[in-house]
Amino acid sequence: MAQIISICSQKGGVGKSTSAINLLSYLAAMGKYVLLVDLDPQANATSGVGVNPEKTPLSLYHSLIGGILPEEIIRKTELFGYDLMPSSPDLAGAHIELVSLPNREFQLYEILRRVRTNYDYILIDCPPSLGLLTVNGLVAADEVIIPVQCEYYALEGLGQLLKTIELVHENLGRHLKIKGALLTMYDRRQKLSRQVRKEVERNFPGYVFENIIPRCVKLAEAPSFGKTILQYDPHSKGARAYQRLAQEIIKLEK
Repeated sequence: MAQIISICSQKGGVGKSTSAINLLSYLAAMGKYVLLVDLDPQANATSGVGVNPEKTPLSLYHSLIGGILPEEIIRKTELFGYDLMPSSPDLAGAHIELVSLPNREFQLYEILRRVRTNYDYILIDCPPSLGLLTVNGLVAADEVIIPVQCEYYALEGLGQLLKTIELVHENLGRHLKIKGALLTMYDRRQKLSRQVRKEVERNFPGYVFENIIPRCVKLAEAPSFGKTILQYDPHSKGARAYQRLAQEIIKLEK
């Protein structure tokens, strides 16, 4: 049965979708069956694996709001064992439509319960905000990965996200485990990057992944070609970092 992990940050541009797309590509390459759930209306993860969100007849929106079965909206990607639950621009209005639904925070939880036995890992790419869609993403998950960009204000918002996770536990009875903080866009030549790393490790001892994602042009380029870094440039330093992260995650299960 799949382990369901939300990748969540209330700040945009921290490498959230990049991490979701590429971590799964290496888990799939290691023989795992994986599903990427794109819960972000910006649909970066969807286009990042080569699916045009504007031309997707059925998306996560139709399952969340329209009651369409998840099996009908899941699509294959070009990588073996790597499936996608696509996002679409319609999802932007979903948080308003969700408000009137009973058990509104548990809609995604119920959807994923139907398919979780088909996969080893399900990764949810949450929107960069703390609205109802993100709450759905947290409630549906067993664990959460928090990407932290190595720049000024890196820890800003992290406290608020941890508070939200605590509220989900207290009010909705879902105990979410923090799988780890993932440092992204790290440049070891920059003093600031090194300071942020030290700061995060000091504030969250035992909760920071050993593997760090470096700043890498190839990682930034790959999504514009609709490819994961494994397909686009498997020899880049960004590719090697996500490969090691996937190995670290598998090792954590043992």
